[in-house]
Amino acid sequence: MLSVVIQAGGESRRMGQDKGLLLLLGQPLIARVMARVASLGDEVLVTTNRPEAYRFLGVPLFEDIYPGMGALGGLYTALNVARHPLVAVVACDMPFASPEILAAARERLLEAEVDVVIPQSEDGYEPFHAVYRRDICLPAVKDALEAGERRLISWFPAVKVATLSAEEASRLDPLKLAFWNLNTPEELQQAEQMARLIQ
Repeated sequence: MLSVVIQAGGESRRMGQDKGLLLLLGQPLIARVMARVASLGDEVLVTTNRPEAYRFLGVPLFEDIYPGMGALGGLYTALNVARHPLVAVVACDMPFASPEILAAARERLLEAEVDVVIPQSEDGYEPFHAVYRRDICLPAVKDALEAGERRLISWFPAVKVATLSAEEASRLDPLKLAFWNLNTPEELQQAEQMARLIQ
């Protein structure tokens, strides 16, 4: 049983507005992400500190339990509110999020009996495109927060972590678009052009 949690909590300083609500091919970015990954989950949830802006999605919305603690606080909220033992966490600003990569991560987590399966790209770990075992990861993330940690992977030494290598991810995502997160208006424009080409 898998919960899919879409994170819409970023401050969007470089974009200048709430990224999840930006339109890409006429559709709010978060709705596009949700459409791509929702079929994987037995439930779909959104974490956001602006729930009134996201009610149109028609899914449960949750505000941060640890406000002001950045991405790690957002991950804690995602794990805390999920009802199922496995939790896929995806950022709302990834317009090409890959259900294939998330499905492969879920299968590896079960087969390898680990607590986190996180894809790697040329830029490193991709924690907002990963699958977590809720019962093990939740207390580890809480301990990290209470120790004052802010780094998203600071708690990894406390759990069993497996990766999907960049090569494995590329086989599932040949165009290498899955981990592209949009931070500027120029990137949004580029993503719209790309989306038109590959629809």
